[in-house]
Amino acid sequence: MDDSGAILFQISSLKDMLDQVNEEIEANIQITREIESEIVKCTEFEADLAARESDLTKTLYFSQFEVNGLLSVAYESKKSVKFLEEEICGLRKKKMEMLESMDDRREQFVMQCLEFQRDIDKGENEVVNLLSEKEFLENEIHLLDEKNNALKNLMLAFMDEIVQDLLDCNSELL
Repeated sequence: MDDSGAILFQISSLKDMLDQVNEEIEANIQITREIESEIVKCTEFEADLAARESDLTKTLYFSQFEVNGLLSVAYESKKSVKFLEEEICGLRKKKMEMLESMDDRREQFVMQCLEFQRDIDKGENEVVNLLSEKEFLENEIHLLDEKNNALKNLMLAFMDEIVQDLLDCNSELL
């Protein structure tokens, strides 16, 4: 019986050890389940992060594409602005040249107008002088006509006298 008590004690002891091992296994299984649950959560979180990383990468590529497009537009805009500034500068220079030319032409025109006015004034003076001379000559012509008429009348009277004298002489001779 001693042997059976010792065997029972040993069985009881082995059973306790087995229970303890089962509890440890149970605890390890529980820990494993918790670890697996954490792994699943981490895997899901990792998948979410990968999806977010993919979205962010896509957004990054779109942003880079947009930035490259904007840089290209900015470069072309700067080129266009530079070209337009040069064009405006050229147009301003041309405008200034045109204004200077217009000022020169206006000044020449004013000078020509003043010269023309002086010529007109000279012409008016000449016309006045010519009109005065015409009037003087017309008066001279009128006086000469009167003298001529008086001379004609005198000549006619003289000729009438001579003819009368000749007729008188002829009639005395006959």
